[in-house]
Amino acid sequence: MLEEVEGIILKETPYKEKSKIIQLFTKEHGLISVICKGVKSPKSSLRALTIRYTYGVFQISYKKDKLSTLINADLINALENIKSDIINISYLGYLAELTLQVLKQSNSSDIYDMFIGTILKMNEEHDPLILTNIIELKYLPYLGVGISLDECVLCGCKKDIITIDADAGGLICKSCFTNEILVDLKTIKLLRMYYYIDIKSISSIKISEELKKQINFFVERYYDRYTGLYLKSKEFLKKMIN
Repeated sequence: MLEEVEGIILKETPYKEKSKIIQLFTKEHGLISVICKGVKSPKSSLRALTIRYTYGVFQISYKKDKLSTLINADLINALENIKSDIINISYLGYLAELTLQVLKQSNSSDIYDMFIGTILKMNEEHDPLILTNIIELKYLPYLGVGISLDECVLCGCKKDIITIDADAGGLICKSCFTNEILVDLKTIKLLRMYYYIDIKSISSIKISEELKKQINFFVERYYDRYTGLYLKSKEFLKKMIN
């Protein structure tokens, strides 16, 4: 059955001499495998449209739960501002690998919207660290990991919140506080905003470097503590930005 699907290539694998199989993350069907016959040939009109991170409309012969076949493709957005910057492409590489892990746990269509929304904002030159932390927080429920950003994780109290702690699992109120690190209350407000904001609605977010560091520190510790994910792209990204 011929279909047109919107999607982005997250992974490509060589197949025989002149073909490849792509992992295409689509709006309509989630993650699907598509064979692209003859596209490695220099004469193929689809050669440049079947590389990793191509975001476009793909005409395919769709086979549910089987290998689909690529017929044609048209570009939606070249993502030039990401692909021309080594730091941005490193962020995209991490987000792509993280998204593949999330898709192993959930096939919700919301994941596609969040991922595409994030990379389009990144291509518009919004801060890649802020965008990455936003989608990392939004992905947590799809990874089966809860986080408490509305009440004390220990007693359920919504008043007198004084800090947030990754090991504890969220907010901590004055009564439950022991020896956790105290963070700027602005960090807590921003974490809540990150978690609930609609990515597509972002027009400008300006945050001090210190607050960005606090937020990123919390998110990294939370992922290390609760998700069990170890991604090579994350380690590469850390080397690039540190």
